[in-house]
Amino acid sequence: MQVTSPVRDPLVTGGKTYKDVTNDIARQVEGKPTVGWLLGLAVSLGALLIGSLALVATLWEGIGMWGLNKTVGWAWDITNFVWWVGIGHAGTLISAVLLLFRQKWRTSINRAAEAMTIFAVICAALFPLIHMGRPWIGAIWALPLPNTYGSLWVNFNSPLLWDVFAISTYFSVSLVFWYIGLIPDFATIRDRATGLRKTIYGALSFGWDGAASTWMRYESVSLILAGLATPLVLSVHTIVSFDFATSVIPGWHTTIFPPYFVAGAIFSGFAMVLTLMIVTRKVFKLEDYITIGHIELMNIVIIITGSIVGIAYITEFFIAWYSGVAAEQYAFVNRMFGPYWWAYWSMMTCNVISPQLFWFKKIRTSIVATFILSLVVNIGMWFERFVIIVTSLHRDFLPSSWVMFYPTITDVGVYLFTFGFFFTAFLLFAKFFPVINMAEVKSVLKSSSEKKLN
Repeated sequence: MQVTSPVRDPLVTGGKTYKDVTNDIARQVEGKPTVGWLLGLAVSLGALLIGSLALVATLWEGIGMWGLNKTVGWAWDITNFVWWVGIGHAGTLISAVLLLFRQKWRTSINRAAEAMTIFAVICAALFPLIHMGRPWIGAIWALPLPNTYGSLWVNFNSPLLWDVFAISTYFSVSLVFWYIGLIPDFATIRDRATGLRKTIYGALSFGWDGAASTWMRYESVSLILAGLATPLVLSVHTIVSFDFATSVIPGWHTTIFPPYFVAGAIFSGFAMVLTLMIVTRKVFKLEDYITIGHIELMNIVIIITGSIVGIAYITEFFIAWYSGVAAEQYAFVNRMFGPYWWAYWSMMTCNVISPQLFWFKKIRTSIVATFILSLVVNIGMWFERFVIIVTSLHRDFLPSSWVMFYPTITDVGVYLFTFGFFFTAFLLFAKFFPVINMAEVKSVLKSSSEKKLN
């Protein structure tokens, strides 16, 4: 019996040579901005400007400008914090974990995912910072620094302090990993540039010479950073989940939160990567590098993580019933049928039902369907955070404390500010930095020896 192994689709299509890869990717950096890029930048800058007004109002007047009250002390801001941290998870997963597992399909999407991580973590860090009320006075006390007022230290038992360590470590490692990967491509652009551009990219490339010993050190450092970053994929959102899981609030006090939050973060992160990469491949004409195969593989990850999230939702209800604790049982019934029922069912529709459409190959390989469903998943994951935080708080143990939360225009404005910052930063990155890793794409390029010489 003879078995023939199926031939895998190439990771780069169009019969590209090494020279084609360099020209196609460097063209976006060297050329003039496209109309689509300028329109996108104008919209994102507009959102950034409008959101800045809400941010300034918050800093000037205080967080009383938000819709918080005595019962719901966390709401819109922490919802957005957890959501943005989740968005930043896919970058490290694609870069570090898939590198260690030698998954070559990561090469065309890892750089944009890494950049997305950096910008999303900055957006996430904004919310706890401004929640302090006067961050220019209080932010320093989040750090374990000696001071002149005696034994005034931060509370190391607080999950909020664990967030400071986890997110700052995650940001630092991700930033170094992202920049290290850019150095060979900066050198390529440096060698093609003249004048001031050559000087700038020459400084950014740190004197890269392309020697074999230099490549050996580059690959060693990349593996070391991947090894450091891989535990962060699990630890960062695990620690974020401890903000809730270590409390005694019904609906929060559950041990399933750490793996559930990690799966949800990867789920939402991959959805955002898809959203950005589908637009990027169209605007910058990179269809030969970000192929249908890449999109299909990312959709498969979304199916897996979406299914894990769905199982976690069911498990939460089972444990609440099995616990026999009336307050815990009521918290979950209230999520389904209480005043915020619309948020719960939006979450279930977006996060549990919509990803199952990717079981159909026709939908899984459709650009339009993938783009729409990636947006739906991100909306659903925001609703998940909202449901966990607000519906668990707005009805306390005492019915006399029950209250509704309504976001104010300032709440929405600060959220809009983070969107403006995120997309402005990503658009500037896509224009002035190579959005695809040229060196790694060339390493997986399948072409004849004759073409390699061209």
